Amino acid sequence: MTNLVTSVILILLSVAGIVSAGRDFIGDVLRLPSEASRFFHRSDDDEVGGTKWAILIAGSNGYWNYRHQADVCHAYQLLRNGGLKEENIVVFMYDDIAFNVENPRPGVIINHPQGSDVYKGVPKDYTGEDVTVDNFFAAILGNKSAITGGSGKVVNSGPNDHIFIFYSDHGGPGILGMPTFPYLFADDLIAVLKKKHALGTYKSLVFYLEACESGSIFEGLLPEGLNIYATTASNAEESSWGTYCPGEYPSPPPEYETCLGDLYSVAWMEDSDIHNLRTESLHQQYELVKKRTINGNSAYGSHVMQYGDIGLSKDNLFAYLGTNPANDNFTFVDENSLQLPTKAVNQRDADLVHFWYKYHKAPEGSVRKAEAQKHFVEAMSHRMHVDNSVKLIGKLLFGIERGPGVLSAIRPAGQPLVDDWKCLKKMVRTFEAHCGSLAQYGMKHMRSLANICNAGIQTEQMAEASAQACVSIPNNRWSSVQKGFSA
Repeated sequence: MTNLVTSVILILLSVAGIVSAGRDFIGDVLRLPSEASRFFHRSDDDEVGGTKWAILIAGSNGYWNYRHQADVCHAYQLLRNGGLKEENIVVFMYDDIAFNVENPRPGVIINHPQGSDVYKGVPKDYTGEDVTVDNFFAAILGNKSAITGGSGKVVNSGPNDHIFIFYSDHGGPGILGMPTFPYLFADDLIAVLKKKHALGTYKSLVFYLEACESGSIFEGLLPEGLNIYATTASNAEESSWGTYCPGEYPSPPPEYETCLGDLYSVAWMEDSDIHNLRTESLHQQYELVKKRTINGNSAYGSHVMQYGDIGLSKDNLFAYLGTNPANDNFTFVDENSLQLPTKAVNQRDADLVHFWYKYHKAPEGSVRKAEAQKHFVEAMSHRMHVDNSVKLIGKLLFGIERGPGVLSAIRPAGQPLVDDWKCLKKMVRTFEAHCGSLAQYGMKHMRSLANICNAGIQTEQMAEASAQACVSIPNNRWSSVQKGFSA
């Protein structure tokens, strides 16, 4: 017993020596140096306090959108390598890519031209028609009773826990896509995040968002004080970009006819793959990803933004992503990440790239060539119809001269897209009732519909203009008659 007491006293004295030599006061709190801190902590979660949770969601389907599910699968592998438990990671993806007839490697998904399989072991929590806005919101809130279908897994977090959300998909001003209808609107997401905060079931939350005009989801909407830090692939008025696409360097393996990843998503994940995330902060990653995603300030890049409680960015990534022990000795250097290709593909044009390469490579006179041509023509026809319909409605409502300016007006930075979100949703439904679904391409026109609301136009006026602009609803794969409304 005497020897045990002596040993304890010696340990305490040695720790006291360490503290006196390297102590650090933050307010009234004494911070132990890392050596002593590691001595007392017993697990990764204890090291940051609480439990790490994550939600990963790919909001699209279709082989031409391969990259979104590839992003999410890669993120899952990164988190698992970082030490997060499977039961603490909720995955939403349509799951129509790995075994798609177009996939040259059945059962395999890659996120880099020389990448390994990122699909293996990914849980099928919510797939197919279970990838919905309602299920996504219920998973965030930990509301298992509100879940429909799927595994029932939710973020069952507590007040000391850390949550990471990664969303990869198409988007538009104030809206994010889903493989099901309705789509996700910014005001609804912010309301759910505020409710999560009011429940007191997390300490801090980090949201990484890959989508066109993704800045508009948080711009003027996400307040400080919620302990939420968000970064987005683009600002509120520009596209995000696909990468590792056919025709780029490096390009996918020749048998692939689709983009393997997204510029912003690949940037943060490839950075996380090679760094010790115990020592790299969210801010350091933000700065590095921002440099890579702007892509040399070229025409093939976007401006990564940050919103919410920016002070949280001083946290180390380890608190949210864990870290791969293999990277423990890796020292962070600003310029040491792999560089992305010099070219990229606009998110909204990635489907056309797929159809074009499929057509170009298919044998002359083959069914495959005819099918690719049909899909390309259908996609272009849909785009022309949506573009022309919105332009005509603007002219009918505001006049030939004034219409284009009203529709394209951009509000000053810091203001939300629209004052009345209920009005915006009504305008979307009214347009789609007369002109057909906006679909993933048509989300680009959400700003025009928001500006119609901001100008004080009533639903009845919008219905009359839409009826004049669109004599009938096109009967195609994007028809609102077949698939339902975006709002």
